[in-house]
Amino acid sequence: MSKKRQALSVLIASTFAFTVCFMVWMMFAVIGIPIKKALGLNATEFGLMTAMPVLSGSLIRVPLGIWTDKYGGRVVLAALMAATVPAIWFMALATEFWHYLAIGLVVGLAGGSFSVGTPYVARWFPKSQQGFAMGIFGAGNAGAAVNKFLAPVLVVGFGWTMVPHVYAAIMFGTVLLFWFFSYSDPSHLVPSHVKFRDQLKALKDPKVLKYCQYYSIVFGGYVALSLWMVQYYVGEFGLDIRIAALLAACFSLPGGVLRAAGGWMSDKYGAHSVTWWVLWVAWICLFLLSYPQFDFTVATIGGPRTYHVGLNVYVFTILMFILGMALAFGKASVFKYISDDYASNIGTISGIVGLAGGMGGFILPIMFGALVDLTGIRSSAFMLMYGVVWVSLIWMYLTEVRRSEYMGNDAALATQPN
Repeated sequence: MSKKRQALSVLIASTFAFTVCFMVWMMFAVIGIPIKKALGLNATEFGLMTAMPVLSGSLIRVPLGIWTDKYGGRVVLAALMAATVPAIWFMALATEFWHYLAIGLVVGLAGGSFSVGTPYVARWFPKSQQGFAMGIFGAGNAGAAVNKFLAPVLVVGFGWTMVPHVYAAIMFGTVLLFWFFSYSDPSHLVPSHVKFRDQLKALKDPKVLKYCQYYSIVFGGYVALSLWMVQYYVGEFGLDIRIAALLAACFSLPGGVLRAAGGWMSDKYGAHSVTWWVLWVAWICLFLLSYPQFDFTVATIGGPRTYHVGLNVYVFTILMFILGMALAFGKASVFKYISDDYASNIGTISGIVGLAGGMGGFILPIMFGALVDLTGIRSSAFMLMYGVVWVSLIWMYLTEVRRSEYMGNDAALATQPN
């Protein structure tokens, strides 16, 4: 088979595998709601439970990136998916809160698949097409939306314990399909005489730290909101779990599938210009989403009049859809930065940046829950994310915007200084 056909097969098989992995990684977004009710969890405990898979999926990303450089993505990704199958199945047998935390850590290994698939896919394509290829692979984030379509149907029809059983069977089948339709190329392996500790020295590079910050919002924010939105719709608007999951998918779906478009735009216009405008769109959306439902009274000439201010479910969903689109472009553009600046060790750097994004996805749901318990305001989650976007905008302005072209015909030639 020609290299071109092999590359296409690798891209399709890897994207499908990543979609399934992400679907499994986000399963608590739906089944967490009946578990929360059964165990009587508060918002902080719910946030911790949903975040546990994100924690392990994040911490494993750096070693997975290194192992991908050394052993190849085919072997590492297949082994990673196979390791999660028993844990997914046994989740249906858990009865205590700590059971879900422990099993969630093992299931969360599926989230590390991104740090394997990104360098694995990228090396099959020329540099001019790597942004688009990584964007297509990254569209597997849409697994979060697939989870919101599939899991509610299983929960309503058969009970939540059916979800882990079905997902375990799907993951096992995915391991077989991926193995038979993917390939290995010894020339893609990177000789590794550098120790794990030495690889982490990349964190001393200011550009790596900056990309970590960007990714903590465009990916970490996406993961956190994907986990949080179903229960947000249920609590804020009083919707049925099926309708809530469907509306939540309006954020998760574009946040995944449009990543390929973001990769194409990053190839054409440059990672810098795409990321800059992504952050501004996210800033506007989060500003509007941050306002809680409230009433205020005005003294008029006819006497006091009370007005209600707040987003209805339709405007809220439209804003979430736009935010999902923006984050999809941002996830692709940040990795275009990496493929441009660190082509020789893309696996290691993508693992480090992916770790930062994943840790954002772990910390944010816990903070969402803590803020809700502390303030009683559900939209405090968006207030927090609004502040994180401010940090990224200021950092980008100080290190890039003041020194490089970000609009016009020269945008694609923009440099990315420290």
